[in-house]
Amino acid sequence: MGTTVSFQRPDGQSVQGYLAEPAQGPDAPAVVVIQEWWGLNDQIRGVAERLAQAGYRALVPDLYRGKSTLEAEEAHHLMTNLNFGDAAAQDVGGAVAYLRARSAKVGVTGFCMGGALTLLATSMVQGIDAAVVWYGYPPLEYLDASKIQASLLGHFATQDVPFPIAGVDALEARLAATDVKFEFHRYLAQHGFANETACGPRRLPMTQYDAAWAQTAWDRSFSFFGTRLR
Repeated sequence: MGTTVSFQRPDGQSVQGYLAEPAQGPDAPAVVVIQEWWGLNDQIRGVAERLAQAGYRALVPDLYRGKSTLEAEEAHHLMTNLNFGDAAAQDVGGAVAYLRARSAKVGVTGFCMGGALTLLATSMVQGIDAAVVWYGYPPLEYLDASKIQASLLGHFATQDVPFPIAGVDALEARLAATDVKFEFHRYLAQHGFANETACGPRRLPMTQYDAAWAQTAWDRSFSFFGTRLR
C-alpha cells in the first residue's frame, strides 16, 4: 500500500499526494499519475499501485486538496474550479521535482481531465522524459506544442463524447508540425474505457469500461515507459 506524502510546488506551497513505492527501491524510475475529475480516489490509487507493481515509483498529486466524489455534478464543479494552468505548472511541476530527486527518469500519465493536464504539463514543466495521455486533451489554444520535449503516447476513444476524436485529429496535426515524438492510438470504445469502475449501474452513459482495449493500452504504455524511462 502507498502512503501520503507532502511535496513543494515551485512557488513554495505544500501539496499532498499518494505515493506508491516499488519493490525495486531507490533505483526505480518514476511516474506522476494525474487523476480523473473524480479526485484522488481508490481507482486512481489503484493505478499508482499498478505502476508500482511494474517497478515504477508512482505519485498522485492531490489536485482537489482532499476532496473526491462519486457524483458527476460535484465532479464537474470541482473540475471547473480547478485552475488548469496552475495545476499543470505547479502541482504537477512539484510532483515531477519530488520524483526527480529520487529517480533518474520521470514520466507523467493522466486520464480524462488528467490526460489534458498531462499534455499541458509537458509544455510547462521541465524534466518530463515521457508522457502517456488517456482520452483527454486541453483546448488547443492553451497548448504550446513547441515547448514539449517529452515523448508522447496517446490512447483515445473513437466514440468519446467529452473529448471528440476530431479534436485528437487536430491535436495530432499540431504536434506533427513540431519536433515532438508522439504515437497516438485510437480505440473503438467510449470515454473511460480503461477505468474499471466505468461499468455497472453507477456508470455515466458517456463512459464504458472495455477490458480488452484497456489491457492493450496498458501493454502499450508499459512498453513505452519501459523503453524511455529505464
